[in-house]
Amino acid sequence: MKEELMQFEGVVLEALPDTRFRVQLDTGHEIIAYTAGKMKKNRIKTLAGDRVTVEMSPYDLEKGRLVFRHKDERASSGPRPSRPPQFRRR
Repeated sequence: MKEELMQFEGVVLEALPDTRFRVQLDTGHEIIAYTAGKMKKNRIKTLAGDRVTVEMSPYDLEKGRLVFRHKDERASSGPRPSRPPQFRRR
């Protein structure tokens, strides 16, 4: 059976080279985390200040994998920019 992974939430403090991030967990610990393959595949960008969910192995509590970036409430509350009218060919 596959090992159990622990999930924690935290905030990205800094973007490091090679798609790695310094993350401050809600528990107060700082870890180095890399982007999961699904996030790379779907081109989900992560910036400093983003709230994320991190998966960690119970054997190494210094490294983790970013598996989810939580939506920012500030960005979704504002009005959406209007699009220019679409022209259709008849």
